Amino acid sequence: MAELVLCRDDEDYDVMVKYLFLCARRKNVIVVIHIAMSNHGHATILAAGQEDADAFKVEWLRMYSQYFSHKYRQKKVLRHTSAVALYLDSDWYVRNALAYVPKNALDALSRVEDYRWSGYRGMFCQGRTPAGFRRASTLTRREKEACFHTHDSLDNLPWILNADGELEPASACDYAYLESAFGNDQAFFLKTIGTVNMAEMQQKLVDSPRRRQNDSEMIRIVDSVSKGWFGSPVLELPREKKIRLIPYIYRNYRTSIPQLARCFSLEPDFVARIVGLPRKMKENNPA
Repeated sequence: MAELVLCRDDEDYDVMVKYLFLCARRKNVIVVIHIAMSNHGHATILAAGQEDADAFKVEWLRMYSQYFSHKYRQKKVLRHTSAVALYLDSDWYVRNALAYVPKNALDALSRVEDYRWSGYRGMFCQGRTPAGFRRASTLTRREKEACFHTHDSLDNLPWILNADGELEPASACDYAYLESAFGNDQAFFLKTIGTVNMAEMQQKLVDSPRRRQNDSEMIRIVDSVSKGWFGSPVLELPREKKIRLIPYIYRNYRTSIPQLARCFSLEPDFVARIVGLPRKMKENNPA
């Protein structure tokens, strides 16, 4: 999310989308569905681990910020922009995130199916793209630089460009994963888009992970999650259940190792080991 308008014209939206896929390729992640908005972008991705997902989001932010700074002569864009990568750890979370992404089009006063900068139109079409469109791999070096603003190789990629030079999502997104998440039932996907609670998903995906809570607020959050998972407040949980809960809280809320240790009444070194954080990083991660 950004404090300034990042996409001011069609070129900006186009570049944000193309950089999304270029960065995914660089960082070995797969884009399932995406959307570019005026001041932010969303993507649901498949990654081998959290480290790859984090590397992807940093690279996407870096590349687009460089493009934006060069085009508009506006420096320090990164100071006004941030990125977060969250692990989706349940079928409910995955399906609602997949539906939440394209439904953001409503914020642009557009119907979901009409929004131009979304991966929605690539879903449930069996990967078909209109005939006669051009493969990105056939672009000359000059055409590639003009179209993708990159020197990266596009060889052997299945990406297809439409008549406006925009990337066709059916050629770049993992539409098969999304379709399988909804049991290959398009009606199920459309129903989920229609019923997904945007305020709830905004809170889960955007607001809560980004805002640092004080200890009393974080304890309240941890207790709420603990009661939902195990039916008991966190301090009544045995150690093995706390171990199951800690990684979820660490991934999904903006917290720190010392704060987690206080909330769970555990030793900081022990908490750091549970979340896989090296000791040096733990020491530089104050509450």
